[in-house]
Amino acid sequence: MEIKTVIIDDEPLAIEVIQNYCNTLPEICVLKTFTSPVEALGFIHKNNVDLVFLDIQMPQLSGLEFIDTLAYKPMVIFTTAYPQYAVDGFELEAIDYLVKPISYKRFLKAFNKLNTVKEEPATPILPAMPAISAPAAAEDNFVFVKAEYGSVKLFISEITYIEGLKDYLKINLSTGKYILTLSNFKTLIEKLPEKLFIRVHNSYVVNLTYVDSVQRNRILINNMRIPISESYKKPFFDRLKL
Repeated sequence: MEIKTVIIDDEPLAIEVIQNYCNTLPEICVLKTFTSPVEALGFIHKNNVDLVFLDIQMPQLSGLEFIDTLAYKPMVIFTTAYPQYAVDGFELEAIDYLVKPISYKRFLKAFNKLNTVKEEPATPILPAMPAISAPAAAEDNFVFVKAEYGSVKLFISEITYIEGLKDYLKINLSTGKYILTLSNFKTLIEKLPEKLFIRVHNSYVVNLTYVDSVQRNRILINNMRIPISESYKKPFFDRLKL
C-alpha cells in the first residue's frame, strides 16, 4: 500500500536526507517537500496525506503548533536536533521522534513502527503487522523473526520473497504486507525449509511456491520482477530442472 508522504523542514539539507531515505522504500511516495510550514498547511488541507516527517523548530510555526492546527491529523514522525521536545511530540501521538543527524538504520526503525499502528476511524490507513492465522498441523510451519518490539511469528507458507535492505531484511507476505527485520540472509535461510526457499541474488531469496514465471534473468512473483544474478543462476535453474 502506497504511503503518501510530505516532508517539512526549514533546512533543505535535512529534507534531502529524509527524501533520499524515503526513496529506498517503494511503499513511500513523497508527494511534496516544504521549507515553510505555512505553505505545507495549505497543501495538506487540500490533499490526502498519510504521513508527515515534521521538524519541530521552524520559523513562523513550530512542528507542535503545526499538528495542533490540523483538523485531520496524518501520521507524524518528528525530526529535530533538540531531544528535549520528545515528550511533547509523543503527547501528540507521534509515530516516532528522530534526532538529527538521522542515520538510515534509525530511519528504518521509525518506518517499521508504522506496521504496529492499528487502523482507527479518521486516521490514515497504514501497513499493519502481519496477521497471524490459526497454525497448521505441521510443527515447522512457522518461524519467529526479530522486529522492532520483539519477535514476530510468521507462517512459512505466507512468505513470498525476502529482499535485502542494507542492515535489514524485508520479508514480503502473500497478504500484501511485510515486516522489516534486523537480520541477515544466512541466519534467516537456516530457519526456512531448503526445498522451498532459494537465493537468486545477493539481495533476494524467493519461495519457489510463488514463482509465477521465469525469464532469462528475472523471476516474476505477484507482478514483482526479481533479478537473477549470474552467481546464483545455475543452482536456481538446476533446482527447477530448466
